[in-house]
Amino acid sequence: MKAGRVSLRNPRPGDYGRVVALHGELYAREFGYDARFEALVAGIVAEFVDNFDSKRERCWIAARRGEVVGSVFLVRKSDSVAKLRLLVIHPKARGIGLGRRLTRACIEFARRKKYRKIVLWTQSHLGAARAIYQAEGFQKTASEKHRSFGKRLVAETWELKL
Repeated sequence: MKAGRVSLRNPRPGDYGRVVALHGELYAREFGYDARFEALVAGIVAEFVDNFDSKRERCWIAARRGEVVGSVFLVRKSDSVAKLRLLVIHPKARGIGLGRRLTRACIEFARRKKYRKIVLWTQSHLGAARAIYQAEGFQKTASEKHRSFGKRLVAETWELKL
């Protein structure tokens, strides 16, 4: 798959449900997460839809021939801080720079909206995502062991000053 064949667009009807399903399917298959992870994602998506501020927030859907193959959300945490959420790439769209494209879309949007910082929460075992964040200038600011989604994990907080 070539990067140019994947478009980034605004969500359409059904896309939010597909984002939730994609997270649930991939994280169960690839990492052994249980249904509580999919429930967490569903809650994040529902909160985004219920409280959406089009002037300060955005969701990008990555699509190829009408199929959702990735997504990312940028949400308002405060007047000066945005939060990057729910970056996911379907395996058939990996390795073409799509994760970096989505992350950069968030950074560019946050700069245009005059945020001073972007924060995100991830897990230490998500090496590809962590590599993207680091390459884009994010810095890890905290880590904490926890048990969630039926797994023992290490949560990490990352920040990018704009």
